[in-house]
Amino acid sequence: MERLVRTLQRDPVLALRPAPPRSAWSITAMSLTLLVGGVSPALGQTQPTNSVEQGATPMDRIDMTEPQPAQSVLPASAKSQEGSAFINDSKFGGELRSFYFNRGKYDDTHSEAWALGGFLSYKSGYLANLLRFGAVAYTSLPLYAPDDRDGTLLLKPGQEGYFVLGQIYGEIKFADGIYGAFGRKEYDTPYIAKHDVRMTPNTFEGATVYGKMGGQDGAPELRFGGGYISKIKEKNSDQFKWMSTVAGAAVDRGVFLAGANYAQKDFSVGAIDYYSDDIINIFYTEAKYFLTLAPTNKLSFAGQYSDQRSAGNNLLTGSEFSTGQWGLKGDLGLGATVLTLAYTSTRSGSNMVSPWSGFPGYTSVQVKDFNRANETAIMVKGAYDFSSLGAKGLSAYALYVNGSGVNAPLFNEREADFNLQYALQAGALRGTSFRMRYAHITQKGGGDPTINDFRFIVNYDF
Repeated sequence: MERLVRTLQRDPVLALRPAPPRSAWSITAMSLTLLVGGVSPALGQTQPTNSVEQGATPMDRIDMTEPQPAQSVLPASAKSQEGSAFINDSKFGGELRSFYFNRGKYDDTHSEAWALGGFLSYKSGYLANLLRFGAVAYTSLPLYAPDDRDGTLLLKPGQEGYFVLGQIYGEIKFADGIYGAFGRKEYDTPYIAKHDVRMTPNTFEGATVYGKMGGQDGAPELRFGGGYISKIKEKNSDQFKWMSTVAGAAVDRGVFLAGANYAQKDFSVGAIDYYSDDIINIFYTEAKYFLTLAPTNKLSFAGQYSDQRSAGNNLLTGSEFSTGQWGLKGDLGLGATVLTLAYTSTRSGSNMVSPWSGFPGYTSVQVKDFNRANETAIMVKGAYDFSSLGAKGLSAYALYVNGSGVNAPLFNEREADFNLQYALQAGALRGTSFRMRYAHITQKGGGDPTINDFRFIVNYDF
């Protein structure tokens, strides 16, 4: 509690069957699927059946738009029909969050903290149907944070709380379906993403253009976007740093990105490229196909490939490197149950990296990414939505990943995860969700040490 006072003084189931919405904010934020990012109330939570548990973004969900808060600043009765859309269409949103994290590591050290925080957001309407503005402020404060158990990423290094204006941006409407943005904001793509798995998300500084063509009445849809991202505010930081610095290079460089996703009925395919001069080039592509077997039974197939290699003067590692990973995934939806089988394989030579997001591999789970050089991994997963049994808002999943092929002196690993989530559907606390996550990792060799990772999260979307 003394740490909390000091901080305050310093810084006044289913992918195949959507889970029940937690709030109007959640509905709107998830529906914005153009190409680049808004604030999500996920608070570190992916959907219960998402096979990528680290918060990474599949290609068909890339999003370059902005958050759409649930409430207008003015009630409908107070709005003037002749007033400015800049004021009348202004909206705000917010969320209160509490997060407890406890991880015991291979080396017998501990990371532990309990934090309280959240965000407040504002978004104006369009000025002259051309320009609008937005801002989001975030905070994370320690409730329990032993000095000798740092490293949870809920707080700043040293177990310190923080406050940050993580987003302040402008959005330009060039034409219907084509937009641009500048300033500091969220983005959600496979390798540059909010990665909202702790108290506050990554946010980014840059300028982008994005848009959407088609998609009406079952017509094919093309979403596209690109731009330049100069800096990142990492999830437990109040400072923006150059993208190259966060990647590990001692120079100031940003990242150029460009990508597109095409969808027609039950098929989608997309690709995106990230290039940082003299640092790294990352290419990602993914395709998906959905097959309806019966009104309540669906089958989906997905394939992905990532290629990573040095660029220019090789300032990241000092020498040339190249690596890649491919993966396959199948999801079978049987009513309230979803069964998932996934496989990934990483090339030999170098480990995969993902410095600006969670790793998007299909076998990336709560703790481990299974993306080391020469590593293959297979995941099995089962998820269930209890709504049909009368427990609306309750869902759970369990999964197991087995990794193999890693060369000495490193060791192969296995991870088992369990997730239980409940969201209140009515009453004064509607918009509140509770989530418990547990992961157990075993290392096959070196004395067979283990990692135990426990998280308990409460979100209140007001």
